[in-house]
Amino acid sequence: MTSVALYKQDGSQNGDVTLNADIFGVEPNESVVFDTILMQRASLRQGTHAVKNRSAVRGGGKKPWRQKGTGRARQGSIRSPQWVGGGVVFGPTPRSYSYHLPKKVGRLALKSVLSQKVLDDSFVVVDGLAFDAPKTKEFASVLAGLNVTTKTLVVLEDDNVNAALAARNLANVKVIPAKSLNVLDIADADKLVITQPALSQVEEVLA
Repeated sequence: MTSVALYKQDGSQNGDVTLNADIFGVEPNESVVFDTILMQRASLRQGTHAVKNRSAVRGGGKKPWRQKGTGRARQGSIRSPQWVGGGVVFGPTPRSYSYHLPKKVGRLALKSVLSQKVLDDSFVVVDGLAFDAPKTKEFASVLAGLNVTTKTLVVLEDDNVNAALAARNLANVKVIPAKSLNVLDIADADKLVITQPALSQVEEVLA
């Protein structure tokens, strides 16, 4: 069984919480994590790069000079690629870089990074984060009480709007709902703070 400390919002310990060993106690697979991060980063690329080929460059409709008799090489357009101001040959065109890995690979990668966070003692469970209003100062004091000062990923239950808004202006803090938990964000953070309701949602999906 895998268990970690359970904290209250004020930073005091409130017992322990038992984690699902099939999710948080697996042996991390670095190869699968690497492949998943590569896929996620590729999917983030916009792919809006573009150049103008000879058909897209303005002008060049008239033949520069007659085909024969001038002593010069034959030319059909001043917008041919060999001309200054001409079109670009084989340049980048808009495309999508995204691709997909098998679902089992993605699930194993997610379990691997979660298990690694537990092994590194960088996994913090809070029984709840409740705010009457979205106050950034209050959220910062919560993190200070939990002794979380480095780059942090906060995972909340889907309907916790005030907490999500309160953390939005904090540097080095990223907040995502439990349904958006992903390998890249977990691996990029030094600490993972998750609420107990969000933890239940994660375990329900990955179990």
